[in-house]
Amino acid sequence: MQTSLAGSPERHICRSTSRAIGQRGFTLIELMVVVLIVALASGMVVFSLRDTQGIALEREGQRLAAMLEYARAQSRLQGTPVRWRATPNGFALEGLNKPVPEQPWLSEDTRVLDVLPRNPAIDSATLATLALGPEPVLPPQAVVLGAGQTPGNTVRVATDGVRPFAIVPADAAAPSAAGRAP
Repeated sequence: MQTSLAGSPERHICRSTSRAIGQRGFTLIELMVVVLIVALASGMVVFSLRDTQGIALEREGQRLAAMLEYARAQSRLQGTPVRWRATPNGFALEGLNKPVPEQPWLSEDTRVLDVLPRNPAIDSATLATLALGPEPVLPPQAVVLGAGQTPGNTVRVATDGVRPFAIVPADAAAPSAAGRAP
């Protein structure tokens, strides 16, 4: 119902008010709530994604530590020297009475980056070896594993010669002949 004349400012105000009521939009608060919900949901997705290569490399390190301890125990029981040797696709245990076939890595990206202590008598083309017994006390030894696609991701399996092989921080000091802890 019009109560003002045509061209009157009141009529213009009434028309703009009726248009604002018919064309309702989002308020700033509503937009902020939607943005907050989207941010929280995307944050949960990012934190729920796991580093699958890091987990696979950790699993390889645990498996290698178990195999090295097995070979070390068998060497003591048999009284014969046992060697762990890195191969291009895995590793081999040599010298056991019950031969263990070459063990491939669980992940194809896993590589042996370093074996400590380094043996200068072995040429660079030959992958390094570890002596695992039969002596009860070994020199400090370590194997550094890495993933082929992520060079910064490494796992270090080491012993100080007395304690069992275990995963130690990659930035730990290299094993020394003094028998320091890994």
